[in-house]
Amino acid sequence: MKTKLTIRTTLTLAALLASAVLAGCETHVSSPVVRFQRQVNYGDSKAVELVTNEFGSTDLQMIAEKMVGSLLETGIFQGRPTVTISTVKNKTSEYIDTTNVMNSIQTALVKSGKVRFTRSINEMQQGVDELQRQNQSGLYKQNTTAKVGQMTAAKYSLEGELTSIVKQNSQTKDVYYKFTLKMFDVQEGTIEWQEEKDIRKTSKR
Repeated sequence: MKTKLTIRTTLTLAALLASAVLAGCETHVSSPVVRFQRQVNYGDSKAVELVTNEFGSTDLQMIAEKMVGSLLETGIFQGRPTVTISTVKNKTSEYIDTTNVMNSIQTALVKSGKVRFTRSINEMQQGVDELQRQNQSGLYKQNTTAKVGQMTAAKYSLEGELTSIVKQNSQTKDVYYKFTLKMFDVQEGTIEWQEEKDIRKTSKR
Protein backbone atom coordinates (compact mmCIF):
# COMPACT_ATOMS: atom_id res chain seq x y z
CA MET A 1 0.00 0.00 0.00
CA LYS A 2 2.78 2.39 0.94
CA THR A 3 4.60 1.55 -2.30
CA LYS A 4 1.51 2.36 -4.40
CA LEU A 5 1.00 5.60 -2.45
CA THR A 6 4.62 6.62 -3.02
CA ILE A 7 4.38 5.92 -6.74
CA ARG A 8 1.10 7.86 -6.95
CA THR A 9 2.63 10.78 -5.04
CA THR A 10 5.68 10.82 -7.32
CA LEU A 11 3.54 10.83 -10.45
CA THR A 12 1.42 13.65 -9.04
CA LEU A 13 4.50 15.75 -8.28
CA ALA A 14 5.91 15.07 -11.76
CA ALA A 15 2.63 16.15 -13.33
CA LEU A 16 2.57 19.35 -11.28
CA LEU A 17 6.17 20.11 -12.22
CA ALA A 18 5.45 19.56 -15.93
CA SER A 19 2.42 21.84 -15.70
CA ALA A 20 4.52 24.55 -14.06
CA VAL A 21 7.16 24.27 -16.80
CA LEU A 22 4.54 24.47 -19.54
CA ALA A 23 2.92 27.45 -17.84
CA GLY A 24 6.28 29.18 -17.72
CA CYS A 25 6.82 28.48 -21.41
CA GLU A 26 3.40 29.83 -22.29
CA THR A 27 4.08 32.96 -20.24
CA HIS A 28 7.40 33.45 -22.06
CA VAL A 29 5.89 32.89 -25.50
CA SER A 30 3.03 35.24 -24.85
CA SER A 31 5.32 38.03 -23.60
CA PRO A 32 4.56 41.34 -25.33
CA VAL A 33 6.72 42.13 -28.36
CA VAL A 34 8.01 45.69 -28.71
CA ARG A 35 7.33 47.02 -32.18
CA PHE A 36 8.43 50.39 -33.53
CA GLN A 37 5.64 52.22 -35.29
CA ARG A 38 8.00 54.61 -37.11
CA GLN A 39 8.07 53.85 -40.82
CA VAL A 40 11.48 53.60 -42.50
CA ASN A 41 11.86 54.00 -46.26
CA TYR A 42 14.81 53.92 -48.62
CA GLY A 43 15.44 57.24 -50.33
CA ASP A 44 17.27 58.34 -53.44
CA SER A 45 20.93 58.73 -52.49
CA LYS A 46 21.31 61.33 -55.26
CA ALA A 47 18.32 63.42 -54.18
CA VAL A 48 18.97 66.93 -52.86
CA GLU A 49 19.23 66.83 -49.06
CA LEU A 50 17.87 69.92 -47.30
CA VAL A 51 17.31 68.74 -43.74
CA THR A 52 19.63 71.43 -42.31
CA ASN A 53 22.12 73.91 -43.70
CA GLU A 54 25.03 71.98 -42.26
CA PHE A 55 27.38 70.06 -44.55
CA GLY A 56 25.50 67.09 -46.03
CA SER A 57 25.48 64.36 -48.65
CA THR A 58 24.47 66.68 -51.50
CA ASP A 59 27.40 68.97 -50.72
CA LEU A 60 29.79 66.02 -50.79
CA GLN A 61 28.44 64.85 -54.13
CA MET A 62 28.63 68.31 -55.71
CA ILE A 63 32.24 68.75 -54.56
CA ALA A 64 33.29 65.32 -55.84
CA GLU A 65 31.64 65.87 -59.24
CA LYS A 66 33.26 69.29 -59.67
CA MET A 67 36.76 68.07 -58.72
CA VAL A 68 36.65 64.90 -60.82
CA GLY A 69 35.25 66.67 -63.86
CA SER A 70 37.88 69.40 -63.69
CA LEU A 71 40.74 66.94 -63.26
CA LEU A 72 39.69 64.75 -66.16
CA GLU A 73 39.25 67.76 -68.45
CA THR A 74 42.85 68.92 -67.98
CA GLY A 75 44.36 65.94 -69.79
CA ILE A 76 47.08 65.78 -67.13
CA PHE A 77 46.59 62.05 -66.62
CA GLN A 78 48.36 60.96 -69.80
CA GLY A 79 49.98 57.55 -69.28
CA ARG A 80 48.04 56.78 -66.07
CA PRO A 81 50.35 58.58 -63.59
CA THR A 82 50.41 57.69 -59.91
CA VAL A 83 48.72 59.97 -57.38
CA THR A 84 48.56 59.96 -53.59
CA ILE A 85 46.21 61.79 -51.23
CA SER A 86 48.22 63.85 -48.77
CA THR A 87 46.10 66.01 -46.45
CA VAL A 88 42.62 67.47 -46.63
CA LYS A 89 42.04 69.87 -43.72
CA ASN A 90 38.66 70.64 -42.23
CA LYS A 91 38.80 74.31 -41.22
CA THR A 92 35.08 74.64 -40.51
CA SER A 93 33.44 74.68 -37.08
CA GLU A 94 31.59 71.43 -37.92
CA TYR A 95 32.77 67.87 -37.67
CA ILE A 96 33.17 66.85 -41.32
CA ASP A 97 34.90 63.65 -42.41
CA THR A 98 37.05 64.97 -45.25
CA THR A 99 38.27 61.42 -45.89
CA ASN A 100 34.75 60.62 -47.08
CA VAL A 101 34.91 63.47 -49.59
CA MET A 102 38.26 62.29 -50.94
CA ASN A 103 37.09 58.68 -51.11
CA SER A 104 34.32 59.75 -53.52
CA ILE A 105 36.82 61.67 -55.65
CA GLN A 106 39.30 58.79 -55.66
CA THR A 107 36.65 56.22 -56.54
CA ALA A 108 35.50 58.19 -59.58
CA LEU A 109 39.07 58.76 -60.77
CA VAL A 110 40.03 55.10 -60.38
CA LYS A 111 36.92 54.03 -62.30
CA SER A 112 37.89 56.39 -65.11
CA GLY A 113 40.94 54.20 -65.76
CA LYS A 114 43.14 57.26 -66.31
CA VAL A 115 45.03 57.36 -63.04
CA ARG A 116 46.53 55.04 -60.42
CA PHE A 117 46.55 55.79 -56.70
CA THR A 118 49.33 54.82 -54.32
CA ARG A 119 48.73 54.40 -50.60
CA SER A 120 48.07 57.63 -48.76
CA ILE A 121 49.95 58.67 -45.63
CA ASN A 122 47.15 57.26 -43.49
CA GLU A 123 47.20 53.94 -45.36
CA MET A 124 50.96 53.49 -45.60
CA GLN A 125 51.48 51.81 -42.24
CA GLN A 126 49.15 48.96 -43.24
CA GLY A 127 51.26 48.35 -46.34
CA VAL A 128 54.48 48.36 -44.30
CA ASP A 129 52.99 45.91 -41.80
CA GLU A 130 51.99 43.52 -44.59
CA LEU A 131 55.47 43.63 -46.15
CA GLN A 132 57.07 42.89 -42.79
CA ARG A 133 54.66 40.03 -42.14
CA GLN A 134 55.46 38.41 -45.48
CA ASN A 135 59.23 38.86 -45.27
CA GLN A 136 59.98 38.47 -41.57
CA SER A 137 57.47 35.96 -40.20
CA GLY A 138 58.97 32.94 -42.00
CA LEU A 139 55.48 31.73 -42.92
CA TYR A 140 55.65 32.21 -46.69
CA LYS A 141 57.54 30.73 -49.62
CA GLN A 142 60.28 33.17 -50.57
CA ASN A 143 59.34 33.22 -54.24
CA THR A 144 55.80 34.35 -53.41
CA THR A 145 56.47 37.23 -51.03
CA ALA A 146 56.18 40.87 -52.04
CA LYS A 147 59.67 42.34 -52.16
CA VAL A 148 60.63 45.30 -50.03
CA GLY A 149 61.62 48.42 -51.96
CA GLN A 150 59.34 47.77 -54.93
CA MET A 151 56.49 50.19 -54.15
CA THR A 152 55.69 52.69 -56.88
CA ALA A 153 56.16 56.29 -55.76
CA ALA A 154 53.52 58.91 -56.47
CA LYS A 155 54.16 61.47 -59.18
CA TYR A 156 51.42 63.77 -57.92
CA SER A 157 50.00 64.60 -54.51
CA LEU A 158 46.49 65.89 -53.79
CA GLU A 159 46.13 68.40 -50.95
CA GLY A 160 43.01 70.31 -49.99
CA GLU A 161 41.00 72.16 -47.39
CA LEU A 162 37.37 72.86 -46.55
CA THR A 163 36.50 76.24 -45.02
CA SER A 164 33.25 77.91 -44.04
CA ILE A 165 31.84 81.32 -43.15
CA VAL A 166 28.72 81.39 -40.98
CA LYS A 167 26.53 84.49 -40.60
CA GLN A 168 23.25 84.57 -38.72
CA ASN A 169 20.72 86.84 -37.09
CA SER A 170 17.43 86.27 -35.33
CA GLN A 171 15.70 85.18 -38.53
CA THR A 172 18.28 83.85 -40.97
CA LYS A 173 21.34 81.62 -40.95
CA ASP A 174 23.70 81.70 -43.92
CA VAL A 175 26.54 79.21 -44.35
CA TYR A 176 29.13 79.54 -47.08
CA TYR A 177 31.47 76.59 -47.80
CA LYS A 178 34.53 76.59 -50.01
CA PHE A 179 36.40 73.41 -50.91
CA THR A 180 39.83 73.87 -52.49
CA LEU A 181 41.90 71.04 -53.95
CA LYS A 182 45.43 71.25 -55.37
CA MET A 183 47.59 68.71 -57.15
CA PHE A 184 51.34 69.07 -56.69
CA ASP A 185 54.15 67.53 -58.69
CA VAL A 186 55.98 65.68 -55.88
CA GLN A 187 59.45 66.00 -57.43
CA GLU A 188 59.25 69.60 -58.58
CA GLY A 189 56.89 70.93 -55.90
CA THR A 190 54.84 72.81 -58.47
CA ILE A 191 51.04 73.12 -58.53
CA GLU A 192 49.90 71.34 -61.68
CA TRP A 193 46.16 71.73 -61.11
CA GLN A 194 43.83 73.56 -58.71
CA GLU A 195 40.05 73.81 -58.40
CA GLU A 196 37.45 75.24 -56.02
CA LYS A 197 33.79 74.55 -55.29
CA ASP A 198 31.58 77.13 -53.55
CA ILE A 199 28.36 76.20 -51.75
CA ARG A 200 25.94 78.61 -50.00
CA LYS A 201 23.06 77.40 -47.82
CA THR A 202 20.50 79.70 -46.19
CA SER A 203 17.79 78.78 -43.74
CA LYS A 204 14.98 80.75 -42.09
CA ARG A 205 14.22 80.37 -38.40
